[in-house]
Amino acid sequence: MSDGLVTGSDGRPRCWWGASTPDYESYHDDEWGRPVTDDRRIYEKMVLEGFQSGLSWLTILRKRESFRRAFAGFEIEKVARFGEREVTRLLADTGIVRHRGKIDAAIQNARAAAALDTPLAELFWSFAPAPDRAAPRSQADLPPLTPESTALSKELKKRGFRFVGPTTAYSAMQACGLVNDHIDGCCVRAEVEALRRSADPG
Repeated sequence: MSDGLVTGSDGRPRCWWGASTPDYESYHDDEWGRPVTDDRRIYEKMVLEGFQSGLSWLTILRKRESFRRAFAGFEIEKVARFGEREVTRLLADTGIVRHRGKIDAAIQNARAAAALDTPLAELFWSFAPAPDRAAPRSQADLPPLTPESTALSKELKKRGFRFVGPTTAYSAMQACGLVNDHIDGCCVRAEVEALRRSADPG
């Protein structure tokens, strides 16, 4: 295996992080990098990436169903109406990460998304880089942020979003398929790339 690839449970090569647990293997194969083009799912990814800051993604992944129940299935209009009673409920919910700042940000981000003059997915995808970037060949080829994620972060903050710094924005871009950061030789890279090139969030 080249740097950045490991052999999964089925003998196929995967990105180094995508075979360490069954949860990661499933997420790597079936979700990460595949284009997300609807507002609710992009909002969900943004919220979860914000909650992940400082924690393991596996922690968030294993709590995802609890997050979905706690945040009304990440329906933007419903979360935008959350008030102090819902915040109190969330702070008592042991199924999620109980962080007041991140909870407040999730609610504020729903309000910001609901107030947009364009669909969230359309805004998000307008910052996708050109699809001709070379495939990363190792972990070292993956940046923590990019000019596009910095620009997206700045635009989201201007529109009232919180907990959306350039690194968090780039993680969301990776998760939502705006970039394909599967390592060259990964068993799902070609499929993900074909889906990304045909994505049309508009």
